[in-house]
Amino acid sequence: MKHFIGIVHQDGDNAYGIQFPDVPGCFSAADDLDDLPRLAREALALWFEDAPPVAPRSLAELRQAPEVREAMRDDGFFLAIPLIQLSGRTVKANLTMDAGLLQAIDATARARGMTRSAFLADAARREISG
Repeated sequence: MKHFIGIVHQDGDNAYGIQFPDVPGCFSAADDLDDLPRLAREALALWFEDAPPVAPRSLAELRQAPEVREAMRDDGFFLAIPLIQLSGRTVKANLTMDAGLLQAIDATARARGMTRSAFLADAARREISG
């Protein structure tokens, strides 16, 4: 799985923004830093829907790039975001787990108006993103 390094900045005491040096024009923002990885992951996925593949540079390579050094001058920090490209194609998977856990998953999914599959896919995306 590819990870793209983003540069995060905070606008005063307000929102956090992230830009990706290897993905020109791809950016995202969030009021809460905890929401930024999810929103950045969505921004990357959307950007790559209509763009050719791009190989991400390593953190060491990015640190040497003049444009990244410039962007990091004002208290920026790096955040690695996984690229999860959805294919639009679903596949069936057989999972094995404790019956009590499965009941809890089903109850929570129903309470949120989701299917079991949608709930598990959403949980997996959040876990992968960290």
